[in-house]
Amino acid sequence: MGIYLNPGKELYEEAVNSEIFIDKTEMILYLNSVLKTKKKYVSVSRPRRFGKSMAADMICAYYDREADSRELFESRLISKSKPVKNGTRTLSWDEYLGKFDVIRIVMTKFLKKDVTIRKALENMQRLVIRDYKKEYPDIDYLSDDDLIQTLDDVYSEIDRQVVIVIDEWDAFFRERKEEKEEHKEYLDFLRDLMKDNVHVALSYMTGILPIKKYGKHSALNMFTEYSMMFPRELAPYTGFTENEVKELAVRYGRDYDSMKAWYDGYVVSDIIPPDPDHREQRATGKRPESVKYYLYSPLSVVEATTTGIIKDYWNKTESYEALAEYIGKNLDGLKDAIALLMDGGRLKIDTSTYQNDMTTFTGRDDVLSLLIHLGYLGFDDEKSEVFIPNREIMDEFKSSTKDAEWVDAFASFRTSLELVKATWAEDSDKVAEFLEKAHNRADNKTYNDEAALSYAILYAYYAAEKYYTMLPELDAGKGYADRVYIPRPQYADKPVLIIELKYEKDVDGAIAQIKRQEYPDRLEAYKGNILLVGINYNRDAKNTSGEFKHHTCDIERV
Repeated sequence: MGIYLNPGKELYEEAVNSEIFIDKTEMILYLNSVLKTKKKYVSVSRPRRFGKSMAADMICAYYDREADSRELFESRLISKSKPVKNGTRTLSWDEYLGKFDVIRIVMTKFLKKDVTIRKALENMQRLVIRDYKKEYPDIDYLSDDDLIQTLDDVYSEIDRQVVIVIDEWDAFFRERKEEKEEHKEYLDFLRDLMKDNVHVALSYMTGILPIKKYGKHSALNMFTEYSMMFPRELAPYTGFTENEVKELAVRYGRDYDSMKAWYDGYVVSDIIPPDPDHREQRATGKRPESVKYYLYSPLSVVEATTTGIIKDYWNKTESYEALAEYIGKNLDGLKDAIALLMDGGRLKIDTSTYQNDMTTFTGRDDVLSLLIHLGYLGFDDEKSEVFIPNREIMDEFKSSTKDAEWVDAFASFRTSLELVKATWAEDSDKVAEFLEKAHNRADNKTYNDEAALSYAILYAYYAAEKYYTMLPELDAGKGYADRVYIPRPQYADKPVLIIELKYEKDVDGAIAQIKRQEYPDRLEAYKGNILLVGINYNRDAKNTSGEFKHHTCDIERV
C-alpha cells in the first residue's frame, strides 16, 4: 500500500465507524455501469462539506486491489442492490471490487506557499511515480518525472488498468486565481493523463467548481459533469436526502421540522430514464419524469444532530466575508437581485455564460451561478431560477449585507415593492409617484428614448419578480405588450399585469392600445383579474407647474 498508489480503505473505514454515517455505497453501482466505457470520465462538483472527500475515499476503498474491502462493503446497501448494466453485460455489486490499481490525489496537498502550479504538478508526479517504482520495481521506466509515461510503461508490461481519483481537482483555480496560463497547462496535463488512454478504467474528479471553460479550449471535454445545477444520475448522492435526515431525527430524538427549515432547500433532479421503445409514453401518453431530491447540507445536519442545537454552522465552511465579496460586485443590478432573493423571491437566470471560475464575471448571472456551486443559492433546473434555500443560508446573507453600502439597495427594493402594491390597489397617482422615486435611484437618469424608458420601468418593477414570471413583449397577434407579468403558482390570487409604455404621448393611448391589440384575450384564464397599466414619460415636464411629474399612469381592470 502506498500514499498515492493503492491508498487502502482506512479513510473510508473512519467514515463508516463515525457516530453518524450515511450509506451512499449505491453510488458505486452507477460508476460500475460507466467504468471502461466512453462515459468513464466523471467530474463531480459540490459545495464544501457536502461529502466529496468521503465519496472519494469510498471509491478508493472499493476499487483498490490491495485494500481487502469485501467485509467493509458486503454489509452496505450496495450488496443488497440489483445488478447493473455495463454495455451488454450485467454486473453484480462486487464485479469490480478490488480489481484495479487506484491513484488517489488530493490537489490541495501540493499547493504550498511560493510554489507555482507548474512546480506543484512536477512534485505530484514525482511522488506518485515513487509509489509506482516501489510497487513495481522490475518495470523498465523511461522517466522519473513523467507520470503519463509511467502509466504507459506499467500498462505495456503488466496489462493492468488504473482508477484515477482526484479530489479538490479545482484547487488551482480557487487558490491561484490569476495564474491563467498555468491553469491551461494544468487542464492539458489532465487531458493527456486520462483522455483516450486504454489503461484508465475510470477517472473520477471532485471539486467545488465545474470544469473551467476557456472559450474553444475544451481540454477536458471527455468528462461528464455532475454538478449542483445538473447532478444527473448522482443526484441522490449530492447531499443528505429528506428520508436520511428524517431517520436521523427519529434515531436521535431531534426536531425534524426545525432541521428542515434550517438546512433543507437544495432541490435537484436526476435525468429522465431512457425508454428506447417508448413503452411508457405509448401506454400513458406522457414521457417518464425525472425524480426530484430534496437535499440537506450534510455538515450542518451532523452538527445539529450530534449537539442537539439548531443554528448556523455554515460559517465553518465559507466565511461571510467570502460571500460579501461576491455579492458586493454590483454587476447588472446584482444588489437589487440579492435584495429580492432575501425577501423570499426567486429569480430567473442564464447560467450559460458562466466560465466556471471565481474571477471571470461578465454580468450578474455569472456571480449568481457561482453562488449555486458554492451552496449559497438553490437552483430550480426546470425553471432556471435561483433562490435562498434555507434559514441557515439566509443568516449568511444577512451577515454579509450589514455594511452601509447595502442601504441604498434595500431602499430601492422597498420602493419597488411599494410600487407593485400600489399597482394592485389601482392607485395610479401612487404608481406615478413611486416611479419618480425609483427612477431617481436608477443609473440612467435621462430616459431620452423609449428603450431607456423600458429599462427604467423594468428596474422600477424589480420586486414584481418575487410574485410574477415576466414575459417581455407578449405577442398578441396584432402587436406586442411591453411588459406582461404572470403570477407564480403560489401567488395565483395576484392579478396579471400588462404594462404598455409611452414616451411623451398620451397615457390614455397606452390603455387603448392594449385593448386594440387584444392582449387580455390571450390570457383568457385570468379574465377578471387582469390589470392594464398605461405609463407615459414626459421628459419636458416642468417643476414650476405645481403638478411636476415626469410620469403619468392609468390603470384599468378587465
